[in-house]
Amino acid sequence: MSHPTTTLGQSTAFDRSATLGHGIALDARGIRFEGGPQLVLCASLFYFRLPREQWRARLAQVRASGYTCVDVYLPWNFHETAPGRWSFEGRRDVAAFLDLAQEEGLYVIARPGPYICSEWDGGALPAWLGLDPQLRVRQHEPRFLDRVTAWFDQALPLLAERQYPADGPVIMVQLENELDFFDCEDRTGYLTALRDQAVRHGITVPLIACSGQGDLQGATGDVPGVVPACNFYPDDDSPHIEPEVRRYAELLAERDLPLLITETNRLHRTLRRLLASGASLIAPYLQSSGWNFGYTPSAGNWGRPGNLMSHGYDFGGYVSSTGTERPEYAEAQILARVIDTLGPRLALATPTTPHTPVTTDFPTSSSPSALRLDGGGRLLAVPHLGTRTGTAAAPGTAVVNGVPVAVAADSCPLMLMDVPLGPWGHDGTLTLASADLVAAGEGVLVFSSEVPVTVVVGDTRVEIPAPTAGAPQRATAAGLTLVALSPADAVRLHGTDRDGTIRLDTPSPARPAASEPVAVRHARRRADTAPERAAGRHELPPTLESLAVYRGRGTYRTTTDLTDIDELLLVGAADIVDLSVADRARPTIADFGATRRIDVREATGAVEVEAVVEIWGHANFDDARLPALRLGALRGLGTLWTVRETTDVSALWEVHGHWAGRPAPLRELGGWSSTRVGLPVTYTREIRTATAAALHLKGVVEPVRVTVADGEPHTAGMVHEPLGVDTAHEPLGVDMAHEPLGIDTVHTVHAEDPWIPLPAGTHRVSVTLPHHPSGGGLRAELLTLDPVTDWTCSAQDDDLLTAFATASAPGQEVQLPLVLAPGEEAWLDVDLPPSHDGLLLRPDGTQIRVTGWAGGECVGRVWAGDRPDFSGGDANVLWVPPGWSGLTLLVRGAAGPKAPELRMLRLESSDSEGPQ
Repeated sequence: MSHPTTTLGQSTAFDRSATLGHGIALDARGIRFEGGPQLVLCASLFYFRLPREQWRARLAQVRASGYTCVDVYLPWNFHETAPGRWSFEGRRDVAAFLDLAQEEGLYVIARPGPYICSEWDGGALPAWLGLDPQLRVRQHEPRFLDRVTAWFDQALPLLAERQYPADGPVIMVQLENELDFFDCEDRTGYLTALRDQAVRHGITVPLIACSGQGDLQGATGDVPGVVPACNFYPDDDSPHIEPEVRRYAELLAERDLPLLITETNRLHRTLRRLLASGASLIAPYLQSSGWNFGYTPSAGNWGRPGNLMSHGYDFGGYVSSTGTERPEYAEAQILARVIDTLGPRLALATPTTPHTPVTTDFPTSSSPSALRLDGGGRLLAVPHLGTRTGTAAAPGTAVVNGVPVAVAADSCPLMLMDVPLGPWGHDGTLTLASADLVAAGEGVLVFSSEVPVTVVVGDTRVEIPAPTAGAPQRATAAGLTLVALSPADAVRLHGTDRDGTIRLDTPSPARPAASEPVAVRHARRRADTAPERAAGRHELPPTLESLAVYRGRGTYRTTTDLTDIDELLLVGAADIVDLSVADRARPTIADFGATRRIDVREATGAVEVEAVVEIWGHANFDDARLPALRLGALRGLGTLWTVRETTDVSALWEVHGHWAGRPAPLRELGGWSSTRVGLPVTYTREIRTATAAALHLKGVVEPVRVTVADGEPHTAGMVHEPLGVDTAHEPLGVDMAHEPLGIDTVHTVHAEDPWIPLPAGTHRVSVTLPHHPSGGGLRAELLTLDPVTDWTCSAQDDDLLTAFATASAPGQEVQLPLVLAPGEEAWLDVDLPPSHDGLLLRPDGTQIRVTGWAGGECVGRVWAGDRPDFSGGDANVLWVPPGWSGLTLLVRGAAGPKAPELRMLRLESSDSEGPQ
């Protein structure tokens, strides 16, 4: 592979004639392969989110949309299922998927990580990496890079063998993913190490790295040979998309590189705006949806602490999770026809702005984009950002080059101006066309529109009435035949004759109407429950990963004396905790490591404590507000404490800052009066603790800084080993980024978890917060604690649960509704009717969690009743793909305002899955 000798931070980093990868060239004018320039439409399509039996059909569906490429992540932890245990078979056979993509005529952008995000468990980083306290993920750090090497040694040879143009469809390989979101200390060193591994494995196609928030250096480290790409997720209705995108096109052009948009929104109105702003690769995420089977969804997405990802991985792209085509699919086909019709002229175009102002009577771009077409002329995008009225278009009028033209609401026609018609057998010039040009031949131009079309050839202006489905409109101008088709006809366009006769493909047969939901009220309840694997006794609750449970659940049991104890404090518990104290089930806890107070005044003496902790998914993003949402954070019960005493410590804080003099005045926390509103002020006081303790800052709204001096080192997650307690496992939630040295420990305390742990001793605590004239309502209390110790653990990992669920077992017929006690579980076998397209299963109930298995796999989980927020597709449904035989459900009751009850199961056709 040829690497430039200068850094990407310099505008001369890439020689204009440099070929990045054999057979593929990138420069400021675009992408060249297949013997010429290419403008690439790319759809995300993930083999690991689909049944293998559907791979070919989904790939063919993408190709039929007009897109020519798919991008595909390779999730590390999907292939390394346990340390050193690799799987590339069945649904994990990525090589077979790539071969099918080539057979279906698609190129591939491969994204092997090591980190992929993708709302996938841990962002694809294996959970056991967090067991090594010295290993630091996504850093230029030898322990992490050693593990990455093991992964790349497995994945990269598969890609190298399938590179374009020799033996496969892979045209680019992405290293890392949106590193500019992450606090990487040595970006250049880290990306250099990844690049060198790719080169060592023979990757010769371009290596790219995408920026998530426009920081090109932050994403690539300015490493030579690593091409910056951009991910854009704008508000589709924003008028300011174009100037932002053009800026990045200009920055990359200074490096003689094209604008590669590796992720963006799915709406083709927006994609057209990106195209006109200079993008050579447009890869909307997620056009072709899929399914998060089993325990693979992530936890914590997009800044909403505690948010879970649904199993239906669907953001409203042009194909649903179960394969249903949506209206946006036809929009893809029309845009692809425009790209094909203009060919190299468009692929080699350069971004600019209209040479005359565009005025409209509708909301539009604040700065419209245009392209200088190769060979002359321009393409102008005119977005109508207004909405439609009912089912009919509410068109507006734009004035382009002094000519009024109609523009449909919620559209973005790609208008041509001053385009030479020579390549299409005509000596004249297309002065203006207000609609998409979807086909052109000798003497014939075909447009797609739902509103009247204005065409100016030379000085001859023609107005073509709005076409309707099955009723094309025709006109002539300067010897040209002009045809306007409705979008419904444009997607079926097969060809045209010189006289303007249109040949349309036979419409696809209408899909049968979705059948009515079927209520299932019978099942067989198994007499046995899934076995548990004994996992030993531990002084403190270990993490599930330390018990070799990377996906699945575990049970923790102990006996503790609650005499004179009113409260317990649970710290660091994640993901989903069903806690029972003295045989009383508590409401399910899903606080993702946040500290939780538990009232136990009704219990006294020695009581049993049991906790069932289930992993929903590891964090795919790095959110510092909750301990379990940090990238690499582990799962488990955390630490349980008895609260011996609670003391208000809101008074007697010294004030430092503003004009406070010496000796320092004493005020209540937040009680200093000052005109310097919003500027930081620091409150300090001494706190002495005879045992481990927790400082609770009540009323925190915005993050505040807390410094603890002369105390033992500890972490912001309130998880540490109490003095005198020895454990073989690192406690849950330890912040590996904190050095365990030094006197002062600094925390950022968030509203989601406003607690500071304090070991026994004397501490000088300083709280720094922006001044608020009314004090802000901040209070402080100190809880003295004793740890609950001597835990017996058992484990049920994904493999154990799946083996039990898919094995034959006797059962007794039961009729729904099924009422359970909180904490009670029932294993149910359900008979499914045959289905060609698969079935959607919608459990109807309250205060239950339902996990389903079919076809030898866990298909997912549904949580009915009190639950955290969910994102993605429909969180209330599971999908049983066609051909996946058998259905077994694990139903668990949870404490809450209503009794746990499974009322019925609703079975729906996969076709009933609508837009999200």
